[in-house]
Amino acid sequence: MDRMYGKLTVYFENPFWVGAFERISYGKLSVCKVTFGAEPKDYEVWEFILKHYYELSFSSPIENVVKQTADNPKRRQRNARKQLQNSGIGTKSQQALQMQREERKTERKQISKEQRETEQQRLFNLKQQKRKERHRGH
Repeated sequence: MDRMYGKLTVYFENPFWVGAFERISYGKLSVCKVTFGAEPKDYEVWEFILKHYYELSFSSPIENVVKQTADNPKRRQRNARKQLQNSGIGTKSQQALQMQREERKTERKQISKEQRETEQQRLFNLKQQKRKERHRGH
């Protein structure tokens, strides 16, 4: 059975506080970005996770190498302190977020193109119909 890891990094991205959810499952990383607005309190973040975690739209998974960490409690504490000092999110997460933005962008372009084409077709059919009605009696 493979382990699943989850991580939330909350940081200030002028002018809002942003949370970056990272989910690693089966060696693949997927990321979601959430804007909180004002600085969230711990209990607000916890409540958000409990209520809205399953509504989040994560990016498509990308390959990630999961490093096996030692179970030494001092090492875990040291690593946690290092992660708290680091600001922002990791480069893999940023890449995943960028990929998600690009995918949504192409989806939006495709949908708008289809809508534009159907509207053009509808206007063309309307013109043809009016044209036929004008020449019906002659």
